This record gives sequence, structure tokens and C-alpha cells, in this order.
Amino acid sequence: MIESLDYFATLVQQDASFPLFEAALALEQDVDPQLDLVASQAEVDMLAAKLQRRLPSDASHIQKLRMLNHFFYRELAFGGNLNNYYDPDNSYLHRVIASRRGIPISLAVVYMELAQQVGLDIKGISFPGHFLMKLSVQSGEIIIDPFNGASLSREELEERLEPYLAQQGYPSDLPLSVYLQPAHPREILVRMLRNLKALFTEQQHWDSLLAVQKRLVILLPDEITELRDRGLAYANLESPQAALKDLEAYLSERPYAPDAAALREKLPELRESGKKQR
Repeated sequence: MIESLDYFATLVQQDASFPLFEAALALEQDVDPQLDLVASQAEVDMLAAKLQRRLPSDASHIQKLRMLNHFFYRELAFGGNLNNYYDPDNSYLHRVIASRRGIPISLAVVYMELAQQVGLDIKGISFPGHFLMKLSVQSGEIIIDPFNGASLSREELEERLEPYLAQQGYPSDLPLSVYLQPAHPREILVRMLRNLKALFTEQQHWDSLLAVQKRLVILLPDEITELRDRGLAYANLESPQAALKDLEAYLSERPYAPDAAALREKLPELRESGKKQR
């Protein structure tokens, strides 16, 4: 595990050279430490080469997009896992590639890797509730649903956005374009991990949650709340010394946080448990 985390840390160190597909693929090492990342990358490279051979040398971006859509959704039969949407496997790329099923963000990461290899600069969009993609062309922007490859109109996008404006406190006076900005690869990877974080917290799979938190702390070293959440995962796994270290660091940084009093109440029990384990 230490080796895989070191490798992950190396991948995500620099924003300017952030290999999204490789870093996202590496997440599965938490559940399959023996996963051959090189073989998985080679499989996608082979698919991209197969598509590239079919593209005319003078193919426009629109032509490439149409052929990629047909290849990805019709021929390879990728699509949303409607029958088991909340299965963690939907977030692990090797399993998504094998099953051809995933959630919007994992499908998008595979799709964007293929697109990049055939000369299409498709960007991810961290749209509320449903990850999207976009391709900029001379006539404007094409917004794509990774679930099925459909192009979305302005009206459809506004309809999808409306419940989030009403229920989750998103500003209602911002133009739609604000929600269609390209997401940085780091943001995309964080969103993938936070999807898994929500699932494992709900299922109380503390080992899996801890693995996710370790990666979030690496990805977001300045986000002290991720350190707090790693500490809470350690506490649930009865690792009091590691939990104390993280929680005390959080409280030192945020002594007046809304949850500070509740966390301080946990510290004496953790200290006592830590003494017993020495």
C-alpha cells in the first residue's frame, strides 16, 4: 500500500502535468494491489489505435466526435450502470473497462482518454449532480452526457441544473456558463474519490474509507478537513494513535470549527486507547 500511495503521490504532484487517466486507474490498487496498470493502459491504447485507423486523415472534430460516439457507445457498448448505480466498482476504471458499465464521471475519464489519443480535446465539466463533457468547435461548444453520448441543449442543461439551485443552495443568479467551465484533472479525481467516500461512509466500510482518505489527503494537502476525516476513519478502525495525530492537527488549525467541541470530547478516549496499545 505504501508503494502504491507513493506512486500516486508522484502522479498527482504537478498540476501542469497531471495524467488523469493513469491517476484514476491507480485508485483500484486499493482493492486490487496486484492490478497491472500498464496492461490496463495498453488495453485503452489498443482501442484508441483501432479507432484512429478508421478516421480519415482530414476528419473534422465533428466527424471524429461522431465516430468516437459510435465506437464507444454502440460498438464497445459502454453505458451507465442503471441496475447498480451505487456499486463502488463503477468508480474503478479497470472494472468499468471490463464491464462496460460505470457512472458519468468514470465513463467520461475513459472517453476523454480515447478522445485525446485521436486528437479531440474534450474537457470534463463538474456539473452539479451529473458529470458532463464538452468539445469546443468553431460554432460553439458541444455539451455531452457521458452516460450515453447525447448532446445536451441549453434548455436541457437548465432543466438539470434547476433542482440544485432550488435545493442545495447554488446561486440562482449566475449564468449557465459558470457551471460549464472545464474541470481541472485534480478536481475530477477529487470528485471520483468523494463519490467513493460517500459510499463507503454510508456502508461503514472503514478500511475502504481510510484508503480513499489517504488519497484525498495526498491530492488536497491544504484541505485540513480531509485530514480530520482520515483521523475519524482511523478512529473507527481502532487505530487511536494515528487518529489522535490527525484530529489534533485539525483542532490546532481550526480550534473554533463547528465540530471542534465534539472532536475534543473524543481525544481522552483515544489517548487512553493509545496507551493500551503500546
